Amino acid sequence: MTAPGATRPRLFPAAAWCLYDWANSAFPTIIATFVFSAYFTQAVAETPERGTVLWGWATALSGLLIAVLSPVLGAIADRGGGRKPWLAAFALVTIVASGTLFLVEPDPAFVLLALALVIVANTGFEVGNVFYNALLPEVAPARWLGRVSGWAWGLGYAGGLAALVLALVFLVTADPAPFGLDPESQEHVRATTLLVAVWYAAFAWPLFVFVPDRHRDPAPAAGGALATAREGLATLWTTLKALPRRDPNLLRFLIARMLYTDGLTTLFAFGGIYAAGTFGMSFDDVIAFGIAMNVAAGLGAAGFAWVDDRIGSRNTVLIGLVGMTVFGTAILLIDDVALFWVFGLALSVFFGPVQAPSRTLMARLAPEDLRAEMFGLFALSGRVTAFLGPAVLAWVVLGTDSQRWGMASILLFLIPGLLLMLTVRERPAGGTADTLS
Repeated sequence: MTAPGATRPRLFPAAAWCLYDWANSAFPTIIATFVFSAYFTQAVAETPERGTVLWGWATALSGLLIAVLSPVLGAIADRGGGRKPWLAAFALVTIVASGTLFLVEPDPAFVLLALALVIVANTGFEVGNVFYNALLPEVAPARWLGRVSGWAWGLGYAGGLAALVLALVFLVTADPAPFGLDPESQEHVRATTLLVAVWYAAFAWPLFVFVPDRHRDPAPAAGGALATAREGLATLWTTLKALPRRDPNLLRFLIARMLYTDGLTTLFAFGGIYAAGTFGMSFDDVIAFGIAMNVAAGLGAAGFAWVDDRIGSRNTVLIGLVGMTVFGTAILLIDDVALFWVFGLALSVFFGPVQAPSRTLMARLAPEDLRAEMFGLFALSGRVTAFLGPAVLAWVVLGTDSQRWGMASILLFLIPGLLLMLTVRERPAGGTADTLS
């Protein structure tokens, strides 16, 4: 696929890799964001406030597990051979845990079951993405990395929205409820978790059929799996120690991404709250705005895919961060709801050009033999301080009694991330192989 002289990605492997983004996006959209999270806080927990706290704790614990497991398992996978078996295992974990959430009834007695399954499912989803992202250079030559990554990200937004619309129209709001589902026990809402499981499995399988894996023999079998794990951990430790000295460029990128991802995470978590509290938007309006934002973000991710390959991933990320900063600042200065829609959707267009090219840039910088390990560190950089943005926003709101000033704190992460990205140099995929060896 990526042999010298290859100028275009082959259709089926690239399409199958992109389709996986369509498949797995149903999980964060339906379970983590719009449907099951609301069902848990409103119907399962004792009170919505208690449910919100418990959901936050579960998300934080899952984030900690992801931060610990991602680089460790990435290093072990690099040492042991292919990435697809790891991806298959974590995809299966997410699918099974998601489907099992159907058993969570609207009763506080099911709180622990719900939280345990959400932690397992979310951890499987995020850790699986380490190995999914590491397969990007297997389906696209260097000149097409940006386009394939951007198209997949845009397809992911579309897949999440398609699954959400299907869930809302045919399950949540259907009257009467289909398939004999009992509305009294919220089965029509709980069935959205089964939809996620089926959707994920139905659209993920082409990746495992058509996408090539690394053609590399695993480490010598002496000592078996335990020896492979020890060697993988030793490699990770060696890489971490060497990174500041041997590849400060990659380290600067990881720190920059940590900063601006904190800003993005906070924006996603509190955007709806800000829309409702500051602009008086109803719940239905917030849902409509959220759907419109996802459409705009998907179009931005797909549209800037060509820009990524034309001017480079680093420059595309910079454009995205500048756009987010400009329109984010504009939103803080207005009071009109119509202008909020205009600037909010304009802001959303730049989500994809920050997210997808960041993945592409990691693929360009990562040494081939350490690709899963590097994407593990990439996942770590997006999780290790994920609590910081929401915490700063909460402290600012508490001290100023103003949602505007709280949302303004997001700029404290976006702007430093942008400035640090200015110091990052882009190199061809695998360009760091010598520096980290």
